[in-house]
Amino acid sequence: MKIAIVGAGVVGLACAIALAEAGHAVEILERSSGNDAASWGNAGHIATEQVAPLASPATLRGAVRRLYPLGGALSLPPAMMGAWLPFALRMAAASTPRAFASGKQALSALLADALPAWQRLGGLLGDGDLVRDGGHFVAWETPARAAHGLAAWRATDTGTARFDSASAGQLAAINSLTARPVAGAIRFTGSAHIADLGRLGTAMRNRFMQASGRITPCDADLVRADGQAQIPGVAADLIVIAGGVRSGALVARVGHRAPIIAERGYHIRAAADRWPHDLPPIVFEDRSMIVTRYDDTVQAASFVEFGTPDAPPDARKWARLERHVAELGLPIAGPFTRWMGARPTLPDYLPAIGRSRRVDNLIYAFGHQHLGLTLAAITGEIVRHLADDITPPLAIDSFDLERFGGTGGRA
Repeated sequence: MKIAIVGAGVVGLACAIALAEAGHAVEILERSSGNDAASWGNAGHIATEQVAPLASPATLRGAVRRLYPLGGALSLPPAMMGAWLPFALRMAAASTPRAFASGKQALSALLADALPAWQRLGGLLGDGDLVRDGGHFVAWETPARAAHGLAAWRATDTGTARFDSASAGQLAAINSLTARPVAGAIRFTGSAHIADLGRLGTAMRNRFMQASGRITPCDADLVRADGQAQIPGVAADLIVIAGGVRSGALVARVGHRAPIIAERGYHIRAAADRWPHDLPPIVFEDRSMIVTRYDDTVQAASFVEFGTPDAPPDARKWARLERHVAELGLPIAGPFTRWMGARPTLPDYLPAIGRSRRVDNLIYAFGHQHLGLTLAAITGEIVRHLADDITPPLAIDSFDLERFGGTGGRA
């Protein structure tokens, strides 16, 4: 088939590689000329432990103490209330115990094969060092916080990931990087990270091109005609929408409802001269900050800012990240490169993955929230099955867009 994919982020590229390797003629349509999507600025963490959707009673209970003005990572800018207030109401409605349990079951099944799928894709990309399955650390700064954090993680379902208290040697390795010693830490196994996001993007694009794929700069639109989805000016038998936060507006053109929001994250990067190359990501949980070493840089990332994708960034958030780095005494010196990107998030914190029941030739794969990198490879495999009318390797009913309303049939 001739297949057009909207979006060249990590999910779109994973879908494109899977489809091209299956023998289809695939063209990616990408509106951006740079790597400014959330795919290329995230923490690099393959988060197999995050099986609990953030739409939950626990999240709602803890929201106030996580607010940005109180020192937390949750930001609800007044200027963007028109975007986040309707989303917050939908999220609250999706956070009932019953909905949370159902969502967790669906997300757990998806995450169980996330790392194996990445290992399969990593082998295809021909870079054996790209996917590193060395786990990650979670650290706390005081004994009280360490005890509380450890108890919370012990009460949490972490799926296929496991953790144990950090060994004396591991704790010493973390403390060798901090002027303010951490009081406790745990080490996860069964999670992983990407060695370098830039290298990942290059490897994925190269593999796609080797499979005769094509990437076209294009601000694609979607229209409906005769029960089909069409992109004006593009000949395609099948269309895959993997455009991140802008996907909701596209699928709305053919009758779907996808109440997606831009969940904006921030990071700072600097040269990695003094950060160990073999140290996996460290989550400083008291500060809601994750630090990741890439090939030549080290990155500190944080914040959950609900709003619109194109609003100006809030420079105070970069400044707070720089202050966290300074207060911890981490060996990360400026000048810092500053970045902000928008995670595509749906109210129930489940992705939208499926074949449209409203037009015959449309597949969607977006809304992966914090798990876009984590779920990219397995999403690509699922989309390949859907394109070839083969039952996917796991149940995806919970990710059907019809959960947000509609007749449930082809309109």
